[in-house]
Amino acid sequence: MVGQEHVLQALINALDHDRLHHAYLFTGTRGVGKTTVARILAKCFNCAVGVSSRPCGECTSCVEIAQGRSVDLLEVDAASRTRVEDTRELLENVQYAPAHSRYKVYLIDEVHMLSGHSFNALLKTLEEPPPHVKFLLATTDPQKLPATVLSRCLQFNLKNMPPQQIVDHLAAVLEQEQIAFEEPALWLLGRAAAGSMRDALSLTDQAIAFGAGRLSEVDVRSMLGTVDLSFVYQLLEAVSAAEPQAVLSVIAHMGEHAPDFVGSLDELLSLLHRVAVAQVVPDALDNRWGDAERVAHLAGVITAEDLQLFYQIALHGKRDIGLAPDPRDVFEMTALRMLAFRPVAAPEQGAPGTAGRDGAPAPAAAGEDGTCAKKPRGEPPAVVVHTGAAATTGTDAPSLAQLDSGNWPVLLDKLGLAGMVYSIASHCELRGVEGRALRFVLDRDNASLFNASHSDKLRLALENYFGEPVTVSVIPGQVRGETPAARRSRLQRERQQHAIAAIEGDPRLQALIARFDGELDRSSIVPTDR
Repeated sequence: MVGQEHVLQALINALDHDRLHHAYLFTGTRGVGKTTVARILAKCFNCAVGVSSRPCGECTSCVEIAQGRSVDLLEVDAASRTRVEDTRELLENVQYAPAHSRYKVYLIDEVHMLSGHSFNALLKTLEEPPPHVKFLLATTDPQKLPATVLSRCLQFNLKNMPPQQIVDHLAAVLEQEQIAFEEPALWLLGRAAAGSMRDALSLTDQAIAFGAGRLSEVDVRSMLGTVDLSFVYQLLEAVSAAEPQAVLSVIAHMGEHAPDFVGSLDELLSLLHRVAVAQVVPDALDNRWGDAERVAHLAGVITAEDLQLFYQIALHGKRDIGLAPDPRDVFEMTALRMLAFRPVAAPEQGAPGTAGRDGAPAPAAAGEDGTCAKKPRGEPPAVVVHTGAAATTGTDAPSLAQLDSGNWPVLLDKLGLAGMVYSIASHCELRGVEGRALRFVLDRDNASLFNASHSDKLRLALENYFGEPVTVSVIPGQVRGETPAARRSRLQRERQQHAIAAIEGDPRLQALIARFDGELDRSSIVPTDR
């Protein structure tokens, strides 16, 4: 009953308070304990001590059920007895009392395999069963059962077990059996079991034989064909460093060990997830693989937006890996996509033909003749208004000696930052400059994804721009002045308001509105210097 406490509690209460039903249906995927629960329940029904949630396990009835030779427990595999004649033969003795037990118990496994006529034959007995009969049904596919059968059963859905629960149970069993094991080996078995405790125990038996009486991580990896995690760390480190030669070298070394590249992609996804968790909630990082320090390092050197991109690319690779002739090709292409689609620093915003901050092409502006830029089909055309020169200065960026909180926004747009680093910097207020030491305060409302790597990248961008070393400190807190992001929002609002005022004051437009009884859609007005 490991991991099935929700079912356990309901059955305990029913047994101890004598609230028994005549038919129970246990559903769930393979290996979660459906048949085992049914056999335990049969013991509870027929224990000589009495009906309770704690059968003695020593009486004749309990022993016979445990050994599979009880004449009052009739176990049927519906997959091999699908004909209606089989079902009628099974049920023709229902009216007779049990041989020496309290109840005659029918345990029908994979009951969804019965034919329609077989269900009809079973239904009559389920509607009006004799008081000495109990039905225990088990299935992996309850959707195939007729509603008339489902409505006459108490249904219990057994859950898949998470790896943590499987590992804890395996550890307890191995300690009781006095078998030496390494915890990472149990995690490999727990994940390979895919939620099935039965599969986990079977794999553990196989691993014990493979390892000559002990469970080591190396032996279990070799048995399961899973890749050494050190390769996955090296691969992600090479991707984060944008080193394609190192990426291909790591994959080549992986290929020498004949790994399962489908499983390797799963390991990469799992590692990316753990790094993302470490970025957002560092205290939630566990050390179950003995790699907490390495995961924390990756969380510090990979930006949050890059990490999310890598995860999405790996998910797409997981989808495509079954379509390629060689799984290694898809795994390799997945890593190369991470390098190819990683955001890079963009040219200055607003320059003709340049890309935007996210690396995508900048939106088209209105032409010099005042015509509208082409809008996507289905959207109303924008009313484009020339508002004159942009509200921002055309002033050169300041030198390090001239830098202060007022001209910091001008400098920021000259640094070539992109993605999360640019977003973090735009929410920073320059609080002080002392020689080559720059002190920033990051708006705490926008600091949830901030980490030390962002400070390092901002420092490197400043050093590249000024051509001399600087020190940078970024501390989340309450800003007192206007950050570049706030300034940009204010200027955009002012330009929008100016454009709306210019349109509303245009006498030609007002004449058109009056003549055709029109209405101005203010949301379609776009300033040309936006």
